[in-house]
Amino acid sequence: MARIVGIALDFEDTGFERDMVEAAGIEFAAFPARDAASVARHVAGADGAITSYGEFDASVFRAASGLRVLSRTGTGVDNIDLGAATAAGCAVCNVPGYGTEVVSDHAIALALACLRRINELDAALRARTWDFQQARPLGQVRGRVFGVVGMGAIGRAVARKAAGLGFEVACWDRKLAPGTVTEEGYRAMGLDELLASVNVVSFHTALVPETHHLLDEGRIASLRPDAVVVNTSRGAIVDTDALARALDEGCLWGAGLDVFEDEPLDFDSPIARAPRTVLTPHAAYWSEESAVELRTRATQAAIDVVLGREPADCLNPQVLPRALAGAGA
Repeated sequence: MARIVGIALDFEDTGFERDMVEAAGIEFAAFPARDAASVARHVAGADGAITSYGEFDASVFRAASGLRVLSRTGTGVDNIDLGAATAAGCAVCNVPGYGTEVVSDHAIALALACLRRINELDAALRARTWDFQQARPLGQVRGRVFGVVGMGAIGRAVARKAAGLGFEVACWDRKLAPGTVTEEGYRAMGLDELLASVNVVSFHTALVPETHHLLDEGRIASLRPDAVVVNTSRGAIVDTDALARALDEGCLWGAGLDVFEDEPLDFDSPIARAPRTVLTPHAAYWSEESAVELRTRATQAAIDVVLGREPADCLNPQVLPRALAGAGA
């Protein structure tokens, strides 16, 4: 019988995946291990794998020569060596678009919470202090410019929602020429120009070598003193130690972060102790509705390849003839 394994899935109960896989006549097993050595042991002999956080480097694909599909429960695949998977004939699938609405909701919520000091006011009230003055300055939407870095599906949804609230929206994307206007009417700017001029900057870029610490110490220093930094993309897009120093020194209005360079967050890290922050535990992608879509699509992709059907959202479609040829073997 064909076999699909769940590796380091981001769900306590993998019954959802098990039910789908077994209903398709395929054996299923789940393992929590993330490191490559453990992953390699668990995927040995498997036809397919579904993962959230498992480390799939070249050594895993060498050890799991029969693996024909690896489906990630998310959009980014920075924990997967795509080149090694392709060389091994393993189809790699992801789930683009599932979190567009909920992640953009979360980014807007972080921005507003920072502007309005919602968490600080709530904490003070629960400590029996009825005084908003201690949380000042308090801001508003009107009169502020919201900068979006990365205009993929999520970035565009954030821009749409920010504009709907009354922000003026500006954006940067490597595919947009500075000085032009997007089809939605947003000003495209150079990255450094945008960072130096906006009141809120929200990051929505993939993590690749070119974007590691895209917001580094130098660019943080160029931000306005009334700037709010929002990150719901990948933690390493922002140099969080440098950001924490700027917040400690009172150089920024605040920061709303859902992702961190090391996760789970070290509660003794500088950013965890920095003032004027709203921090959430990598929760932006999750709603009860988006979770069902995410898990269904990720699991279905693995099932499809194992059963010899072409999957949706394959990142290396050139391997599909080889991967599908093994169906039923």
